[in-house]
Amino acid sequence: MFIVCVAACPTGVAHTYMAAEALEMTGKQRGHEIKVETQGSMGVENEITAEDLARADAVILATDVAVTNRERFDGMVKLECSVTDPIKFGDAVFEAIEQEIANG
Repeated sequence: MFIVCVAACPTGVAHTYMAAEALEMTGKQRGHEIKVETQGSMGVENEITAEDLARADAVILATDVAVTNRERFDGMVKLECSVTDPIKFGDAVFEAIEQEIANG
């Protein structure tokens, strides 16, 4: 599966990038293709494109702040969680999104 993700914390530094790394590592370990956009003090990095959205099976929003251009994820299978959840509970986050995808 191809899963796009957004990671963002209030300060946009440490937890944003820790969550991005955790999402990438755990997702790949579980056999998924992952793309993580970060929204933080450096602005939007590794931005999810329209092409990414067109082929994505789902989105994970690991954020503790408002997501820039959130409406682009409308109508998608979506999991919303705290930015710390992928760091602390990576497998549980992916089990939840896999279940959402399976249920359509």
